[in-house]
Amino acid sequence: MFPGVFYALIAGFLAALASSSAKLSLGADYLKGVCETVLIRIDGQGNTTGVDTTACDWLHIPLRLLCGGLLFTCNAVMWTFFAKALRHSSSSARATVTTTASNFIFSAFLGHVIFGETHATLWWVGIILTLTGLLVLHGSTPQSPQENVGKKYE
Repeated sequence: MFPGVFYALIAGFLAALASSSAKLSLGADYLKGVCETVLIRIDGQGNTTGVDTTACDWLHIPLRLLCGGLLFTCNAVMWTFFAKALRHSSSSARATVTTTASNFIFSAFLGHVIFGETHATLWWVGIILTLTGLLVLHGSTPQSPQENVGKKYE
């Protein structure tokens, strides 16, 4: 059971990374702003008047393409790990719920770290309910198939 959970957690992380990559590659001017911030910090003085940020006018395009490639790569690897989670889990529901819950948590973490996002209380209540359901699902014991419950049809 443990390898299935491990693979599902990795799949959830990769799904969150893929969605962050999509937001970076399709977002309006986030990468351009990050480029300008980095150039200002490299300047060392922290002022924006003497810094030439014209390189950021074209540099954000290859960065967006790189994030788009990361999106497709993360999705492909995520599906590989999700398939492994399904193979090693006792039920497909466990693998699916674990992947979904870890995707939510890692999305919240990456959104906060990369984009500075905050989430409302209702969002956190939903995450707590999802994790509670996950714990209930993981705590249940799988039932063995019943043998010859009904009569065979002839």
